[in-house]
Amino acid sequence: MKIYIMTDLEGPALISRFNQTRDVSPEEKPRWMRLLTGEVNACIDGILDFDADAEVIVWDGHGSGGILEEEIHRDAKLIARGPISPPYALDESFDAVMFVGQHARMGTGGVLCHTYSSKTIEYYRINGVELGEFGCRALMAGTMGVPTVFISGDDVAVDEARELIPNIVGAPVKQALGRELAIHLSHSAACELTRQKAREACEAVDRIEPYYFDGPYTQEIRYLEGVSVTPSDHEGWEFIDGRTIRKTADNICDLRV
Repeated sequence: MKIYIMTDLEGPALISRFNQTRDVSPEEKPRWMRLLTGEVNACIDGILDFDADAEVIVWDGHGSGGILEEEIHRDAKLIARGPISPPYALDESFDAVMFVGQHARMGTGGVLCHTYSSKTIEYYRINGVELGEFGCRALMAGTMGVPTVFISGDDVAVDEARELIPNIVGAPVKQALGRELAIHLSHSAACELTRQKAREACEAVDRIEPYYFDGPYTQEIRYLEGVSVTPSDHEGWEFIDGRTIRKTADNICDLRV
């Protein structure tokens, strides 16, 4: 079995404030990164509980870095923070994609909810469907025939994933009470739940269809009011109005996913 894990720093238990994930001091940030790294390692343990010989690739998908590199599971491989573009080394050779530490899309009321940029983006739509980071990347995987089978994060992120993939296995490690407020599992309980559900997801791989719809793919991106949107930053994109851009491509990886 070959599994690709996508990660983000907003989704683990005990993280619910933007000041835990943005410009955190070098002294403070490892405290929050350790929470994500622990949940990622628990996910890997769940995969290995199912298949001791599984190959697991982890991508640190948080912009400023979310994984403590020296603490990543010894039996996994890591794509560390750095310049990378879609499809992020994902290809048809993988059996499944899993998301650990995922947040909900902008406007959902989920913990730290946003779509790619919490400071600039109102929404992403592909062929008229509003999709956050989970949806865009699950669709990207789906164009390769790879199913997305697992998600951990708050209850809103799990519900968002189930709207797109009804039988995805979810591990809700916190309950949203607001954009920066939640009821959290302890770190150890979150890791235990993640390990259990990751194994269940491996067992269900053959029963979960890839999230997919036919291209070509037209992506519409709308920026928040007050954000400067200039043509020089969006070469190849059509301007719909002062806050909205659009582009069509046959390959979804030519868009912003």
